Amino acid sequence: MYFTIYSTIILIVAVFRCFGAPLKSSNTCGYDVCNLGQPDKLNVHIVPHTHDDVGWLKTVDQYYYGARNDIQHASVQFILDSVIPSLDENPDRRFIYVEIAFFWRWWMQQSDEMQNTVRKLVNEGRLEFISGGWSMNDEGVTHYNSIIDQHSLGAEFLRDQFGECGRPKLGWQIDPFGHSKQVASLFAHMGFDGLFFGRVDFQDYAERFRTKTMEMIWKGSANLGEQSWLFAGILPRVYEAPESFCFDVHCQSEPIKDDPQLHDYNVPERVQAFIDATRNQAKGYATNHIINTMGSDFQYENANEWYKNLDKLIKYVNAQQANGSDVNIFYSTPTCYLYALNQANRTWTTKTDDFFPISYNQHGLWNGYFTSRPALKRYERHSNNILQVTRQLNAFSNLTLRHAFFPLSEAMGIAQHHDAVSGTSKQHVADDYAQRLAQGIDSAIYVINEAYKKLLPKQNQSLPTPTQFLCQFSNISECLPIEGQDRFTLTLWNPTIQSIQHIVRVPVTKNYFIRSPTGSTIAVDFIPISEPTKNIPGRTSSAEYELVFRASLPALGFNTYYFEAKTETIKNEELTLNQTHNEVCTLQNQYLRVEFDNQGNLKNITNRNKNFTVQFSSQGFYWYTSFPGNNSRPEFQASGAYFFRPLTPNPFPISSSRNITCTYMDQVQTALIIYNQWCSQEIRLYDEASTIEIEWIVGPIPIEDNIGKEIIMRYDTDIRSNEYFYTDANGREVLERRRDYRPTWNYTAYESVGGNYYPVASRIWIKDNHTQMTVLTDRSEGGSSMHDGSLELMVHRRTLHDDRQGVGEPINETAYGKGLVIRGRHILILETPESSALLHRPTSQQLFMNPLNTYALPGLSYTNYSNNYYQTWSALNESLSYNIHLLTFDQLAFNVFLIRVEHYFELNEDATYSKSTEIDLQILFNTLGKIKDFVELTLGGNQPLNEMKRLIWYADDHHSSYWKATDSNVSKSTIIALNPMEIKTFQVILQ
Repeated sequence: MYFTIYSTIILIVAVFRCFGAPLKSSNTCGYDVCNLGQPDKLNVHIVPHTHDDVGWLKTVDQYYYGARNDIQHASVQFILDSVIPSLDENPDRRFIYVEIAFFWRWWMQQSDEMQNTVRKLVNEGRLEFISGGWSMNDEGVTHYNSIIDQHSLGAEFLRDQFGECGRPKLGWQIDPFGHSKQVASLFAHMGFDGLFFGRVDFQDYAERFRTKTMEMIWKGSANLGEQSWLFAGILPRVYEAPESFCFDVHCQSEPIKDDPQLHDYNVPERVQAFIDATRNQAKGYATNHIINTMGSDFQYENANEWYKNLDKLIKYVNAQQANGSDVNIFYSTPTCYLYALNQANRTWTTKTDDFFPISYNQHGLWNGYFTSRPALKRYERHSNNILQVTRQLNAFSNLTLRHAFFPLSEAMGIAQHHDAVSGTSKQHVADDYAQRLAQGIDSAIYVINEAYKKLLPKQNQSLPTPTQFLCQFSNISECLPIEGQDRFTLTLWNPTIQSIQHIVRVPVTKNYFIRSPTGSTIAVDFIPISEPTKNIPGRTSSAEYELVFRASLPALGFNTYYFEAKTETIKNEELTLNQTHNEVCTLQNQYLRVEFDNQGNLKNITNRNKNFTVQFSSQGFYWYTSFPGNNSRPEFQASGAYFFRPLTPNPFPISSSRNITCTYMDQVQTALIIYNQWCSQEIRLYDEASTIEIEWIVGPIPIEDNIGKEIIMRYDTDIRSNEYFYTDANGREVLERRRDYRPTWNYTAYESVGGNYYPVASRIWIKDNHTQMTVLTDRSEGGSSMHDGSLELMVHRRTLHDDRQGVGEPINETAYGKGLVIRGRHILILETPESSALLHRPTSQQLFMNPLNTYALPGLSYTNYSNNYYQTWSALNESLSYNIHLLTFDQLAFNVFLIRVEHYFELNEDATYSKSTEIDLQILFNTLGKIKDFVELTLGGNQPLNEMKRLIWYADDHHSSYWKATDSNVSKSTIIALNPMEIKTFQVILQ
């Protein structure tokens, strides 16, 4: 297929260039060739650019080729076709490009002559790549693992094709709907010197403009100090050109008509208008340098129209300096603008919080997308799980098949786009994102099978390795290929570097004996699948039961479990279940006790180990009415894909009554609570578990009453949280939140609910001096604490109005002719504050990096199977520290690997695991060989860390951002030190 063929070419080139002679930097690109203007003038940096969404109103393919122009006129290939000759025509001109997903496609279709022309433009600093990710990632709902991956994918391409001059020096996040300090920290560790973005809260913007603090030093991490500092600037007008100075073919601005003999001669008026706009803009900025972004969405299809007018504008505005004007304008890039600010010899204000949520106006907040399209959000996480496991299997089996699963890497890079995983694209585009992920997973399954062909067979056995397959519908308790089978195997790969206890659930049509890797029969519960699950639209399985058992999985390895059908037939009347219906019930294990009344209300949870009880006044589902506005004025702002705006601040209970069925088994105890035909939850307490699993099913959300609904799960307790709650940033560090408050400015609350909603990528909690309640999520959700002692998470949305932010559709997802049904999980943790991280850190990591289940139909008896195939294997022969996570394990070429290891605890979270730790990298490679050499890289993997020299910035308190990287391999010892929240990236070469 197209992706595989062309990715093979490019990635092979990448591997060999990476390990040959380094491409030398040139003094014809970068900071050395920047025009820094004139010290006594107001210097205006003219930055021609296009913002090319990697899918939004049209699919990626439609945008690239210019298809479906009835939706939106846009064609990326023609933009690049037009820009390159225009740059070549005039050496003064500049252009920046960001979205490598598009540029890669275009590049692969170019002749050698055109590629050489582009390289020349890049080497001369006339064409510059900014950010350099596969897409411009969202910042609210993305996970840090996928952010790093998609930037690494783009950075690798740029390094291999353009060398040092192609390496981006700053982030360019001009369109995402809020900005995360975790992303700022990641960018700093990628070696970026700065970050520019376009969208902030309108109140924040007004205050910053008034106080000339539109640019600042952003302290990205409380754990990592100066190495996480990043200079950040807010662009004027988001990323548009000044009013009446858009010279694109789709704009209505007057061109510059400079023939004095014409009646329409307009140079004096145009020049004065530009000078006036420039001076007005400069009022909000602290130096004599400002930036003008000259471009917008999918502009420059006719680059000549832009450049011809910009050439004239520069000429005639600068000519006014002879008449006393202090305005000096010139072609520039964001990199050169950043460098001019750096050379301004001044100090800057600092920021330590983030930019969430942000308001477009008094009643429009970009917060609905925290939850929009929850199925796509979960599928993106699931796809990443498969990608990481595939990388590991490819590496440990030494296949060198990295190119074969490039379609999944590429699909994941596209999915991080700020209109993809955010849920803010049109429906047919969201379908295209999901299809790309599915096709990418297909490519991964091939590599998974090739890997197990090497890892499973014992020496000297000649039988073919049974084909492994994924059960893609396990999330609705369906696995059709194993239904009715007398025997099958289940192999679980644990991608973490700690051995774990993992609960396995297998939907079956028969009862089975299950043999462990040692051959013993393991304890298993045979549990009926709930009616709400069986009623999910599209489920075709005839399985009515699940086998539930605990698997003890080795670190970074697999176990295989052999299933053999019992001879007796399942008869419902013979299946003995210990159940109660609509009675008071208690779930209890060694650590926790969960109590319900006879109406299905959760009343108390007791931590038996710590001897405290949390009382619940309510727990369950509520819904907000979506505001049904026409968007004609701020007060009529509708709730839609981007914005969450409830009609009233008080949500309604999903149902006034409910039914509860409690089931008691050896491995698990459950409380199934059914609210109505479209809403239920099953609360599970597993044997020896310190956490509680809550699996919920919501949908189809009814809209027959013509009312849009936003569904929340709420937990109301007696915890005295005193207005404070805590949410994570992109699955990593956690930020303190306070209701109706912003740390940066004097906040006025216009929306009492929406103004307090934050992105929850992995966890949210409330606490008091004695108790902390943490909820872990299996995907991004919007969350808040609207009352003391309460947490709420939005799990599903179905709106009937567009919010007029461009997508032109409500969030009204359907499947199988009905409203979309969502099934998801929360993990509930009740602990003391000082002990909570010890549970929520590893549990969240395991929820994100779940063991990957693959099934096979070997057609062999257990004796024959066990004689021919290994049933357990681990890459590690010794245990590793509990606070270390293997983030990336990727084989680049034979005996060459890219790895990332991280310390995933924060400072002061845990008395033991918040301390610095060490890892011997050799331990990870003991099954592959001995490390010959390794080099530490920047986070993006495209530059040796000891070559990273970032610009130094000075804060108002005169502290500087100076930080000297310590090269981990100076001593040539493979033992690496890691501080809390530190990620280290290495290229490793084996002997």
